[in-house]
Amino acid sequence: MTNRPVIAILALMYSLCSGLPWARGQDAPAVRNVILVLSDDHRYDFMSFHPGAPEWLETPAMDYLAEHGAYVANAFVTTSLCSPVRASILTGQYMHRHGIVDNQRPEPPGTVFFPQYLQQAGAATALVGKWHMGHDDDSPRAGFDHWVSFPGQGVYFDPVLNINGERQAFEGYDADVLTTEALRWMREERPRDRPFYLHLAFKAPHYPFQPAARHQGRYAGKPIPYPDTIARTERNYRTQPRWVRERRYSIHGIDHMETGRYDDDPVPSFEEWYYGYCESIHSIDENLGRVIAAVREQGLAESTMVIYMSDGGFHMGEHGFYDKRAAFEPSIRIPLLVWAPGLIEPGTRVEQMVQNIDIAPTVLEAMNVVAPETAEMAGKSFFPLLQGQPVPWRDYVLYEYHWEWNFPATPTLLAIRTEQYKYVYYHGVWDIDSFHDLVNDPAERHNLIDVPSYQDKIQELRETMFADFAAGGGLNAPIRVPTGERLDQRKLP
Repeated sequence: MTNRPVIAILALMYSLCSGLPWARGQDAPAVRNVILVLSDDHRYDFMSFHPGAPEWLETPAMDYLAEHGAYVANAFVTTSLCSPVRASILTGQYMHRHGIVDNQRPEPPGTVFFPQYLQQAGAATALVGKWHMGHDDDSPRAGFDHWVSFPGQGVYFDPVLNINGERQAFEGYDADVLTTEALRWMREERPRDRPFYLHLAFKAPHYPFQPAARHQGRYAGKPIPYPDTIARTERNYRTQPRWVRERRYSIHGIDHMETGRYDDDPVPSFEEWYYGYCESIHSIDENLGRVIAAVREQGLAESTMVIYMSDGGFHMGEHGFYDKRAAFEPSIRIPLLVWAPGLIEPGTRVEQMVQNIDIAPTVLEAMNVVAPETAEMAGKSFFPLLQGQPVPWRDYVLYEYHWEWNFPATPTLLAIRTEQYKYVYYHGVWDIDSFHDLVNDPAERHNLIDVPSYQDKIQELRETMFADFAAGGGLNAPIRVPTGERLDQRKLP
């Protein structure tokens, strides 16, 4: 006969001795460990199970997570830019609160990342991969017991990694090397008597899209589903803001691309560029599969939550764009998959609008860690949604982006998106704003900003958006001091 009092006493002793708040009551979450796998610029619909994906794209690991875990169908970032997104994931704050508004600025002194709360609760923490806050500064940061990173954007092949303050050169594809290092920590170095949080962040599929050598050319010649708005037609631009038309010919436009027009024959061509993006996604999917396999092999499946997401979307020709930054759907929507056997019902689909600022509170709740009252987080935990529990939820999301002098084609913008409508305000340009009906025009071809019947809705969203940003201190646009060539260009002859 089971001795229940003895088991309860042992569980309590373990909690007290290890300093953890994990003495599980009947209603406490069952997750002890969380692995967050973060890719770079992977747009929301480029997964083979998604109906919008190219029919030949292969992402078996992502498909597995969706089938055996939860698929968050409406996931968004608050800013579609590398450093601000990563800061928002790790702080639970909007860009205007954490202050990392571009890819060059370091985190402000005193910034608190949620893994610090996990450490205080006794969990082991590790970061392996891209950090990119402070650009070239890859030194270990607060919140992580184990640190493996590289400066800035990093390189695709033969990376030099900063491992706990010591640099070491590696051979091979970046995502392969990072995954190997992450799995080595899980297998050999992580404390066995404590829960852990592992943050694995890939460079891929960031531009220039370079897959592992074994996947190079895998999709060459496959039919490409060109978006309707890629063509230079008046129909595509009749109602759009002027800056949208002009960005097409900028560094982030499909008729520039740093290579030439998409329908010319430069090297690489648009088609080669497109295939490289998909092949890079396949390469990270393969490494995501390695993570899933390792979790199973180490007997951690029943106690571990695996989250896969991207730091932003990416235009693949829509509106004549590539890159992100803008508030169009391909830029702000991301893939978000969560797998936790025994905790999340296989095939769960979450329809509510979830954002990257929700990751921090979700991980904390999943690991049963309570942040201190002084913690400032704008996000909310979607852990109950993963379990099918009805909880009050937001009915709109906010988005912000600040103009960058080194990439000037996209203006400062603020946006609010509901399930049906999106209003976008463009600051500092002589132009019109945008308003889209996402249900009737999911491609955002038609800007309805001047349609009389929508003026009340536009005003309502505009007032709500500005009130929210004002309340959070989000109406103060930062200015980055220009350097180098920019200063030379401003000198009078």
